[in-house]
Order: sequence, then structure tokens, then C-alpha cells
Amino acid sequence: MIGHMKTDGHLGRCHLKGREGDAANVVLTAIGHNLRLVLAWLRLLLRQILLALCRALALAPPFRWVS
Repeated sequence: MIGHMKTDGHLGRCHLKGREGDAANVVLTAIGHNLRLVLAWLRLLLRQILLALCRALALAPPFRWVS
């Protein structure tokens, strides 16, 4: 995964703090990658929930008014 981060331009040298900056950059890049994975999973979950709601509302029988 680190190789992909390097080639995609997300992971590079941090010239501000030297080795500590490089270590922080690696950690922050990993956090960003994991956050993107979690957001994609949540997007899929929301889509499933909305689809189930639409199906449930479409199959519900119409209301009958009592006179």
C-alpha cells in the first residue's frame, strides 16, 4: 500500500521537520487512506438503507380512510 501512496503523490518527504515530519506524514497519509475507505463503506451502507426504505414504502398498501 505504501508503494501506491508514493506513486499517487499522497506520500512524500516533509522538508519542514526532517525525520519526525516524514513519520508524521506517513501516519497522516495512512489515516487519510483509512478515512476514505470508511467513507466509501458508509456511502454503500446509506445506499442500501435508502434502497430498502424506498422498497418498503413502494410496497406498503395504500391508506383507507374510515368514514
